[in-house]
Amino acid sequence: MIRLEEIFRAQQVLRPIVRKTQVVRAFGIAPQCELYLKPENLQITGSFKVRGAGYKMSMLTDEEKSRGVIACSAGNHAQGVALAAQKNGIKAVICLPDSAPISKVEATRGYGAEVVLVPGVYDDAYQRALEMRDSEGYTFVHPFDDESVIAGQGTIGLEIMNDLDDIDAVLVPVGGGGLISGVSYAIKQIRPGVKVYGVQTTGAPSMYNSIHDGKIERLDRVSTIADGIAVKQPGVHTFDAVSHYVDDIALVNEDEISGAILSLIEKQKMIAEGAGAVSVAAAMFDKFPLAGKKVVSLVSGGNIDVTILSRVIERGLMKTGRSTSLKIELIDKPGQLKDVSRIIADCGGNVTEVHHEHAGSTEAVNGCYLRIKMETVDWDQIQRIRDSLTAEGFKIV
Repeated sequence: MIRLEEIFRAQQVLRPIVRKTQVVRAFGIAPQCELYLKPENLQITGSFKVRGAGYKMSMLTDEEKSRGVIACSAGNHAQGVALAAQKNGIKAVICLPDSAPISKVEATRGYGAEVVLVPGVYDDAYQRALEMRDSEGYTFVHPFDDESVIAGQGTIGLEIMNDLDDIDAVLVPVGGGGLISGVSYAIKQIRPGVKVYGVQTTGAPSMYNSIHDGKIERLDRVSTIADGIAVKQPGVHTFDAVSHYVDDIALVNEDEISGAILSLIEKQKMIAEGAGAVSVAAAMFDKFPLAGKKVVSLVSGGNIDVTILSRVIERGLMKTGRSTSLKIELIDKPGQLKDVSRIIADCGGNVTEVHHEHAGSTEAVNGCYLRIKMETVDWDQIQRIRDSLTAEGFKIV
């Protein structure tokens, strides 16, 4: 498919375009291992995608450039193609699913591209882009299943090996597979003993299913906050590369992704989108045998829509035991709320919301429900609060 020499060539071509993102040590996120982050969320356009798009653009003929380019994307590839086209004076048309975050849509327009919003998900945008390619004569720039794009993404593997020459494993987000194809190939050519692990979401496990079943499979639907890797079907080239060079693939769920985003914000002061945080979630929640290992998690992008960030943080707080809710059945008489509040305070919890319900199917005629939301430190503290309430006669529903 590709050769290591081509990835080194891509590195030279991309030098004036991309930012070299230095690997950084991460503390307090995955204490069982020595964790480092490759922060491609700090890349130009906020994602690694500019690498593959930029190198692909450099490989086009003058005739192809004159016709203009078309691409499809959930957002990040769109920005990469738009920026690369702008720098080369090429017209760019980008088909995006109408579910793409507004921030990604506007950023793509900001780089000078014409945006076509398509109802559905990435795969629907892909079909529309192919139709426009055939009808308008544009040159199609595939987001992942293209050798030049894969070579461009592989430059990340070279940078990781240059920064750290004694790592044990690299964790990589997987959508269509272009990123992990390039990274795994580069790493395995330089240091075959380094493990390369892929991470997908439970809501879009296309590569995971395909690899485990030994053939390319297509999902009927995808649903995940990691919109950048919400791909129904992996590519032919990428499936072949992952089959040969990737050691294993695991899945993370929405709560685990939210927990990883929250940890990156709190511990590293770093913003990651859902797709970018899946590799960190895999390290946090022990999806691979990493104990005592020196590990790099590739944070592939940071283009998260700020309108959903608060919801993601709230979900992350609940997943990590930093926020919880209790429903308590009690007798409706004076002093009950005071006693419940005292117990929570004595255990170090902080009540943030109280809702008192008189109506309900309580056992006692004069019973009621008390719903309490509180801030906590961790799951151990939550359990202490529950145990203390139960010990004083309160019934937790």
